[in-house]
Amino acid sequence: MDYDLDVDPALAAAVLEIEAHHAAAGWDQPAGLYALVDTAQLVAHEPQLAAALGLDAPREQGSLTPIQQEELRADQPLEDVLPSIVWPGGVHGCAAVVERLVLPPAADGQVPEDPAEAEEFVREHPGREEVRIVAGVTRHGSTYCAVRLRNHDEDSSVMGGRDLVPGLLELLRGTLDDTDDTGEPESEGDGR
Repeated sequence: MDYDLDVDPALAAAVLEIEAHHAAAGWDQPAGLYALVDTAQLVAHEPQLAAALGLDAPREQGSLTPIQQEELRADQPLEDVLPSIVWPGGVHGCAAVVERLVLPPAADGQVPEDPAEAEEFVREHPGREEVRIVAGVTRHGSTYCAVRLRNHDEDSSVMGGRDLVPGLLELLRGTLDDTDDTGEPESEGDGR
């Protein structure tokens, strides 16, 4: 994997940790959503949880801990759920995991406009690839993505970069916006 000097190492490590966790569970998994919290703050505020996770403040300084959220409903696509989520201030970032079918660039312009026809077209296309995407963002604006292709399902083949999935990153950024339409801070909720 090439190293991008502009990448936030804490975010990249958290995204890759999430990807490895999902890789261990295998394919055909539902979408997942994670809060990313400052590990040192987690240790300070939740010492029993931190101890259960094997975390200690000095070793974890500057890292992010992914906290998996409740499983999303299978009948609601992640892209439809994200606009309704606002994370509380203690959440430094978030990440999402999705599995998708992607087409080669040669298929551009061939996908039907009708959503049902487009879904069938993609599902039946001989050049389709199944991928697992993990995308993460922080409140500071850092982004990182990891992508694994099903037909190259080795840890060494995971691709990483800051903006591999711009549409998903933008949706995730929107969940970290802590102001409402009036410019006033949102009340803190549970991220759901």
